[in-house]
Amino acid sequence: TAQAAPARASSAAHDVSGVTLAGDAVHLGLTRPGAATLLAFLTSGCSTCQTFWEAFADPRSTLPDGVGLVVVTKDPSHESPARLAELAPPDVRIVMSSAAWSDYVVPASPYFVHIDAAGELAGEGTAQRFDQVRSLLADAVADLAEADRRGSRERALRAERELEAVGIGPGHPSLYPSGDPRASGDG
Repeated sequence: TAQAAPARASSAAHDVSGVTLAGDAVHLGLTRPGAATLLAFLTSGCSTCQTFWEAFADPRSTLPDGVGLVVVTKDPSHESPARLAELAPPDVRIVMSSAAWSDYVVPASPYFVHIDAAGELAGEGTAQRFDQVRSLLADAVADLAEADRRGSRERALRAERELEAVGIGPGHPSLYPSGDPRASGDG
């Protein structure tokens, strides 16, 4: 079963720096607003991780729209790049970074961290199967979208109240600088 992570001192997201399987340096700026990301902390040796390597290689195993996947393993001193190259799906970004495991206080593998599009840590935890991760992530993405929608509606209502407080309401001429809105034939 999927489990949320225990509480920890910092819930901040961290950028991830490390090396690719080819040995090239890489830095992922996850703390800047952009696309949401799922960090999957996997190893080459754990049997549960094997199911995720297979799921990520399966084109039917998709993440919610707008969420990118990055698999994070430990450094080459702890993992075999050759073995990881055998496991790694061709379209999945792999970063070897023991520092990221420390930054995110990863207790064991497999472990998953969701960074939202605002660059903030949105959730983390463990799971045994891909469908569990996908379900939790889909719920989190939907919850964030609903919160954004509610926030937009609340801002609009607050703006309407503030305008009404100074005497500007529906049909007020200042809302229609080009003239009467009924003259356009739309009303």
